[in-house]
Amino acid sequence: MTPATNKSLPRLIERTTDKSAMESDIARILIHRDRIQARVRTLANEIAATYNGGKTGLTLVPILSGSIIFLADLIRELPLKMKLALVQISTYPGAATAPGAPRTVLGLSGDVTGRDVLIVDDILDSGRTLRCVREMIRSRGPRSVRSAVLLRKPSKAPPDLPVEFVGFDIEDLFVVGYGLDYNDHYRNYPHVGVLHSGLMP
Repeated sequence: MTPATNKSLPRLIERTTDKSAMESDIARILIHRDRIQARVRTLANEIAATYNGGKTGLTLVPILSGSIIFLADLIRELPLKMKLALVQISTYPGAATAPGAPRTVLGLSGDVTGRDVLIVDDILDSGRTLRCVREMIRSRGPRSVRSAVLLRKPSKAPPDLPVEFVGFDIEDLFVVGYGLDYNDHYRNYPHVGVLHSGLMP
């Protein structure tokens, strides 16, 4: 594929400024991508300081699929030697807008025995998903288990479920973008936004 040249840039810029069908579905932007990037860098610094440079052996466990964008940005800001172990849990099947019972789609893919584990998730709502994954990891004999979430709903988050690193506290809204979806759409929307009410049941 031929790389873009200076002559092609005006056309590229013109295309990207058109309002897409996806953007038309968004009622409002709750958190702009610039705020997200700044907060992710701050979280990365806090995590790096906590793990003392990763000398004890750090494994990040992203909960798929909602955490993929957050994970990708976070690990590029972390100056640590680390491993990844994947897990996939489904709690919002199809067009559901309220969390259901967690269903394991992909079990923990790596060995976390004796390692420091940081669970990475997109949002803390009812806490069912995070609690399920914490129990799964605890059964594998890790050295420690901590959690990092991009978003937390304080009005719903269980007080007995520890989360050491939180990006943003938000009100009780169904949000999409930056990895979060509705019916498997909008994960690639760069901001965190709220859909028009007419698009959801």
